[in-house]
Amino acid sequence: MNESIDRLLVLYTGGTIGMQQSAAGLMPASGFETRMREQQAGEPGPLPNWTFQELQPLLDSADMQPRHWLEMARTIREAATQGRCDAVLLLHGTDTLAYSAAALSFLLLDLEVPVLLTGAMLPAGSEGSDAWPNLFGAMRALQAGRVKGVRLFFNGVLLHGARVSKLRSDAFDAFAEAPRKRSAAVVSERPPVLLPQQPAEVVVLPLYPGVGAAQVRALVASGAQALLLECYGSGTGPAGDADFVEALRTAHGQGVVLAAISQCPGGHVDFGVYATGSGLRDAGLISGGGMTREAALGKLFALLCAGLDQHQVEHWFCRDLCGEMAD
Repeated sequence: MNESIDRLLVLYTGGTIGMQQSAAGLMPASGFETRMREQQAGEPGPLPNWTFQELQPLLDSADMQPRHWLEMARTIREAATQGRCDAVLLLHGTDTLAYSAAALSFLLLDLEVPVLLTGAMLPAGSEGSDAWPNLFGAMRALQAGRVKGVRLFFNGVLLHGARVSKLRSDAFDAFAEAPRKRSAAVVSERPPVLLPQQPAEVVVLPLYPGVGAAQVRALVASGAQALLLECYGSGTGPAGDADFVEALRTAHGQGVVLAAISQCPGGHVDFGVYATGSGLRDAGLISGGGMTREAALGKLFALLCAGLDQHQVEHWFCRDLCGEMAD
């Protein structure tokens, strides 16, 4: 258990939780700190002491980009290392909340300060909104010492930051953890500290009937350093397409990291089950096991940003670093 929180940093990035109506529709709005303090006056304690910081510009999370992950990680790390906080509550829009939670799980892998993300399906102040229950529920989870690492709090449930996905857009229980079928092997090696040194370009390629070499070559030509293939079932794909396989093999030979996850929400990559899986493995793909898209994308991004080479990225991608592969 973590100790009681004395200095909480509330980091506000935008999102539905603090949005207000405009002529064009709901938009992120400043002034949320004042609204929080007014609401807290009627909330039962105990709640931690907190300071408030806005990241500018405030974003609808549909506009969130990998560079914003780096900005959030840098802001959180600076506040923690300077002793300005012993916990962080990050307010974020729901559309890409799971992606940010996963990316921060790896970008802040070495950070001892707990980081909890939350948001809302309806803006604070709207009738029946989940905003204040999510926000103050998250504060209470931190105050009670229930949070370790990067986690997400939503609809009264504490969720693993690198195992969660948004499954619904029309209900308060919008987020769920990926199912866990077995525990991942414990990593005996000390994982690297993933301090960003350079930008990274990771591209997701869902497999579908008709995908081929042209798509692979176009993505590599666009500057992709890693291709995350969302394969069928247990890690299969069109291994009978010689041009597709050769495009993958060529990309790998050029230094592009090739990783595979399953399209199935409860899927797990095991290349050895089918010949169409082992054919992809032999072309250079590595297995993401049962990782979610959000976790695999964030993990590849963090590993590449840290300046690791292809071999090092492949080595660490296949190892469980924070519970992301426990399925």
